[in-house]
Amino acid sequence: MDSRRLLRTSATALAAAGLILSGCSGGSDAAAPRTTSVLPAAAPSSSPQALAKYYGQKLKWRDCGVATFQCATLRAPLDYAKPDAGDIDLAVSRVRATGPGKRLGSLLVNPGGPGGSAVGYLQGYAGIGYPAPVRARYDMVAVDPRGVARSEPVECLTGPQMDTYTQVDQTPDDTAEIDALGAAFEDFAAGCEKKSGKILPHVSTVETARDMDILRAVLGDEKLNYVGASYGTFLGATYAELFPARAGRLVLDGAMDPSLPALDLNRDQTAGFETSFRAFAADCVGRPDCPLGTGSVEAAGKALKKFFADVDAEPVPTGESRPLGESLATTGVIAAMYDEGAWPQLREALTRAMGGDGSGLLALADSYYEREADGTYANLMFANAAVNCLDLPPAYTGPADVEKAVPSFEKASPIFGEGLAWAALNCTSWPTPATGRPHRITAEGAAPILVVGTTRDPATPYKWAVSLAGQLSSGTLLTYEGDGHTAYGRGSDCIDTAINTYLLEGTPPSEGKRCS
Repeated sequence: MDSRRLLRTSATALAAAGLILSGCSGGSDAAAPRTTSVLPAAAPSSSPQALAKYYGQKLKWRDCGVATFQCATLRAPLDYAKPDAGDIDLAVSRVRATGPGKRLGSLLVNPGGPGGSAVGYLQGYAGIGYPAPVRARYDMVAVDPRGVARSEPVECLTGPQMDTYTQVDQTPDDTAEIDALGAAFEDFAAGCEKKSGKILPHVSTVETARDMDILRAVLGDEKLNYVGASYGTFLGATYAELFPARAGRLVLDGAMDPSLPALDLNRDQTAGFETSFRAFAADCVGRPDCPLGTGSVEAAGKALKKFFADVDAEPVPTGESRPLGESLATTGVIAAMYDEGAWPQLREALTRAMGGDGSGLLALADSYYEREADGTYANLMFANAAVNCLDLPPAYTGPADVEKAVPSFEKASPIFGEGLAWAALNCTSWPTPATGRPHRITAEGAAPILVVGTTRDPATPYKWAVSLAGQLSSGTLLTYEGDGHTAYGRGSDCIDTAINTYLLEGTPPSEGKRCS
């Protein structure tokens, strides 16, 4: 599974939200956070003449065929360094403010990833599920980032190739298995270069943030109002860094820490999944039907690790041509860590798998990878790798580095550590050099920015939110004491009221506010 920067928002219940890592089971490229891209020497205070045609364009809105949503196409330069060298078309969607009350402008939303479809998130959740007072005052807007979903998507492998890729053993036991894992990452990268070589150098977070500023201007908004979840927090923080005077009300929920290098981000996220698993295990062992036993949390962890070793040695049938081996089993478990609402499903899936039926865990893994029943995959994992590997230098130079790092990963998580350590090898063979570097984001001059952290978040550890709020010159930290990934819209009236008040009135909660 690919756990480097696969940040998924739990509000979408394992559907369209945000990944963050760089490698999780099976070699996919999705779940670990990274951080950033080289910034221009100075963010422009007004649109440069070379970009005038983009800032001055008019969107042609049309019916999307989905409820009351409208769709349009935004043009942006493929290469901001050479804006006359060609365009990229970006898919945009909106639903107008419902009223009553004075319209506050547009509220841009992003569910994370990188690679999550913002348009899909808007139409499937945010545009109908965000609190009514917010939808009443804002036009809800989304743009699929460059390389994602409807915006000239990065493509890498066919469905059958992805099926093979997601099953590659990510806890190699010998040189042959290490070579096989490395070859899988190399084949993945080569497929991306072959199918999407033109766009691969131009899908960085900085470029996407600049696209957002063009959209802000085209929508007629003086400032950008924004809710970003998971990886979307890094995107929002990057926007504030580039355009602090244009940053309006920014909510960064499930925050990333842009100051950390890839290795630290992967290791921290590994610890986050361990924290989440321990919360799941504490709940599970108190139930008579817990498949991991009714003893201690530590015993439950050992039982799960034994199960992974068993299916590594002898995969379990699933009723399909894909048996459940360790990689897919690990992915299925990690998928359920994003939302405690999935814990009952995970208990049942583990019970069935331990009884010889791996179909439940396979279904969870498929949801994580956005695999359809017909064997096709969304481009989530392709875009995830493309952005991650461009935003930060790789965690390793080769397998020897991984072997040195495995003990520290296993310390972070005795259960997931080894697999997630090897998963972070995926960017080592990437064909496009990284353009970003880890750095602190202060966004001097920006209006108050609200950073939200969940204490037992599996994908974006709470300490990242603490760090980002401290880096931002105008950051305010709001804490959710609970489980799951992200906090807004997940059942806490305290959290939702604080965020709604900020979005509607511009007043952040008091520093240090905690909710449960």
